Amino acid sequence: MDSYYVNRNPQRNGEHEVHRSICSHLPSKENLIPLGTFTDCVDAIIAAKKLFPTVDGCMYCCYECHHH
Repeated sequence: MDSYYVNRNPQRNGEHEVHRSICSHLPSKENLIPLGTFTDCVDAIIAAKKLFPTVDGCMYCCYECHHH
């Protein structure tokens, strides 16, 4: 299980990116909103969608939840 976060700042396309705590591309701490601990990014995406209408998994740490 991993801890997941969502970036409070949207990307240029308006999506808020979801990251695992071990991500090498993790935004600065002041821009992170903790989502909780999950077994996979699918549940983290569901949690992030409760906060923001459009979310995406990080290409580096949540590739299976990243819109290709």
